[in-house]
Amino acid sequence: MALLGIDLGTSGVKAVVIDESSQVLGVGFREIPMEVPQPNRAEQDPEAWWTNAVMAVRQALHEAGNPEVRGIGCDGHMHGGVLLDRDHRPLGRAITWADQRAAELIPELEAEIGVDTFLAVAGTRPAAGFMGPTIAWLRRYEPGRLDDAATFILPKDYLRLHLTGHVATDISDASGTAMFDVRARAWSTELTERQGAPSSILPPLLESADMAGRLTTEAARELGLVPGIPVAGGCADQCAQAAAIGLVDRTSGSVALGTGGQIVVVTDQPMPDPAGRIHTFCHAAPGRWYQLGATLSAGLSLRWLRDRLRLTSSNPYAKMGTSATQVAPGSDGLIFIPYLVGERSPIMEPEATGAFIGLTYAHRRAHLTRAVMEGVACSLRATRDAVVAAGGCDRWLATGNGLSSPVWRGILADVYDEPLHFVAAPERPAVGAALIGGIAAGIYASYEEAADIARPVLHTTEPDPERVRVYEDVYARYSRLSELLLAEGRVARDD
Repeated sequence: MALLGIDLGTSGVKAVVIDESSQVLGVGFREIPMEVPQPNRAEQDPEAWWTNAVMAVRQALHEAGNPEVRGIGCDGHMHGGVLLDRDHRPLGRAITWADQRAAELIPELEAEIGVDTFLAVAGTRPAAGFMGPTIAWLRRYEPGRLDDAATFILPKDYLRLHLTGHVATDISDASGTAMFDVRARAWSTELTERQGAPSSILPPLLESADMAGRLTTEAARELGLVPGIPVAGGCADQCAQAAAIGLVDRTSGSVALGTGGQIVVVTDQPMPDPAGRIHTFCHAAPGRWYQLGATLSAGLSLRWLRDRLRLTSSNPYAKMGTSATQVAPGSDGLIFIPYLVGERSPIMEPEATGAFIGLTYAHRRAHLTRAVMEGVACSLRATRDAVVAAGGCDRWLATGNGLSSPVWRGILADVYDEPLHFVAAPERPAVGAALIGGIAAGIYASYEEAADIARPVLHTTEPDPERVRVYEDVYARYSRLSELLLAEGRVARDD
């Protein structure tokens, strides 16, 4: 018996096959490009999601020895979405979370609807890249595209549509649209109407572990599976990851470093941050919520540097990590501000821009790499501090491909001045999706049972006292410079 999990990330799609005890039997991965037709856009082809998912699943099944799959779950990156016509065909490319076209409307939406209303109902301030503000932008600038839409769905929902033939979204993903009532776990009529989203395009809602349908004959043929396998409603990526690392209460929080960076703490009631620095969303577990702080350009910053330096050799990230060890903490005065696509927590500035500050002739490629790692760590500390101020947790579990790098993990532990308990398994979100598929299939009785089965082996990285002292100064300088950069950006936009 096996379970299949499909994790739709921003940079690629990963599939895993696990057994009932959550041991990984096979893994598949395919990279997915991001389309940037102009500076403030970030789009992807929905069909590329599915075609690459098919290849990733086939690879994972082959590696696992083609076992009998009893349940399927999907998770994916949040906030963005794809408009569908009445035949479930995409109306153009999907608009992702990294897209900033709606940034100009955020002040207007907050003024008209009210920041307090957004926080009280949606658990979050609106942000560029959220589907609510994106719909408001489409209503103003591309009304025909919106009028032609029969529905919209979130990214992982498009995979589930291919799997089952049914349109829906789940509670956890819907709560990241800025159109959802996180207390009622239902669409907010006020927020949808005032952002220009007609009720007709709102997809039906499921809890994450509900059975959304069964694998169709056509999808089974493409994937190399048998028809009729139960498919779960699925969930947002952070919820899937939480399931796979045993995150069920405030005992532990997580810091994840993938394309973006996320800080997550699970709560037993909705607890919106009055200052609006972080988000409160519905968890995949019924009767649970979570606080989320997000750094938009985490691993994305290193990917950007890789591409600009044209590092095309095999395993470029490992080589970049090795080069970073050749540079002392603090990168000889070089500071990187990672606001490449705006920034979310704790500043909520969609039009923020990044920078290298302190660059000299003496700085080399290795300095750029280490400065990027340090700048992302400083951004994640600012996010961590906002989450702690809103409640916090007892210890931090570290996850994500970025923190598989011992160099980056050590930098973050030093910047945090806290131990990081690393989950040494980069496929955790896909494992979590598979476990939720197992709940829908009746393999596990509850989210808590699945999460308990999945508790992973941890490897602890302790902060180094000497480097901690260095990074206290680095973080203080980073904070001053980032605020100056933000202030300058506001002045420039006002001129």
